[in-house]
Amino acid sequence: MDENLKYVPQESLITMPKKVVVAFSGGLDTSFNVMYLTREKGYEVYAACANTGGFSPEQLKANEENAYKLGAKAYVTLDVTREYYDKSIRYMIYGNVLRNGTYPISVSSERIFQAMAIAKYAKEIGADAIAHGSTGAGNDQVRFDMTFLVMAPGIEIITLTRDMALSRQYEVDYLNSHGFEADFKKLKYSYNVGLWGTSICGGEILDSAQGLPESAYLKQVTKEGTELVRLEFEKGQIVGVNGEHFDDKIKAIQKIESIAAPYGIGRDMHVGDTIIGIKGRVGFEAAAPMLIIGAHKFLEKYTLSKWQQYWKDQVANWYGMFLHESQYLEPVMRDIEAMLEESQRNVTGTVIMELRPYCFSTVGVDSADDLVKTKFGEYGEMQKGWTSDDAKGFIKVLSTPLRVYYANHKEEGEKLEQEL
Repeated sequence: MDENLKYVPQESLITMPKKVVVAFSGGLDTSFNVMYLTREKGYEVYAACANTGGFSPEQLKANEENAYKLGAKAYVTLDVTREYYDKSIRYMIYGNVLRNGTYPISVSSERIFQAMAIAKYAKEIGADAIAHGSTGAGNDQVRFDMTFLVMAPGIEIITLTRDMALSRQYEVDYLNSHGFEADFKKLKYSYNVGLWGTSICGGEILDSAQGLPESAYLKQVTKEGTELVRLEFEKGQIVGVNGEHFDDKIKAIQKIESIAAPYGIGRDMHVGDTIIGIKGRVGFEAAAPMLIIGAHKFLEKYTLSKWQQYWKDQVANWYGMFLHESQYLEPVMRDIEAMLEESQRNVTGTVIMELRPYCFSTVGVDSADDLVKTKFGEYGEMQKGWTSDDAKGFIKVLSTPLRVYYANHKEEGEKLEQEL
């Protein structure tokens, strides 16, 4: 035998299957991904469900069972609910963030954290690729792809539904033909349930002239009359509900949801511009987020200065915009978070709210940092920190710029008089 020839073990000639992590929700698109990549591509599929508070233990158990039925080599639940609150929700509360003044940015914010958890897991197991079930017509494709490109560079991104332009019926037929049957019939509505609200798509939402019927909402109205609720904040974070203290802020949010959702509070329709350029419309129900933001904003009116409120609102609006536009990883977001957190140093107290079917109203605030309570005076009643002459002098100085302007432009002043 030629000494230059070396023995090559036969097993080294066998190509190892590609290791792929599928971002698995248990829905139709991700179920198709698991089976197709396993059967048609021969890949070694790891199904990973990133939970940001929207899955019950029963749903997670069903996801695991189905993942293995679909052919996954392994299944894992990545619980990032705590991280989602600590690194996103609390800043949205600090900033009273509502997209277009309406939507508490539920899906937009949680997708980023799901994607980051998937990317981290993929790197930990040495995956060759990550697959997700986004279509080519929505925002989620941007949120997932951008996060994977930044957090898991070099790992291939697979998007079967987008790249193959798959129809829902094709995916259902494929799964059924290979022995996997589930309730994938085309429902009138599709839902995305999370800790920070539930989004609703489909049905009447596709017609701009229509609203959603009562039956479209997952949580039905079962309470009547009115009810007072007391929400306690400490440095901007929710820490108490009706006298019950919560160290776990997630449980506090869930407690508020259980109180307010039966009134149908937090329902609305959001219309806005998508990342891909078209306008989108989505219904939502978010009792706890809307009540918490409403109470928090009310408390800030008592405890922050005029300019603290003004500038915080400006940066909070940008924070919500960047979060929606898949820019959570932009470094300026950490700078905005630092400002938002610092702004909350005196936002401590209890807010009293009155709940009734479909709405709530603010009642009052009990706070040691209440700036309405001052020795300088009571608005509209009595001044204590200045004299009447002080007031007259202040008003005269304040009017100086206007008096200067109209003294030099008498014709404009005369025109205003004529129009009155």
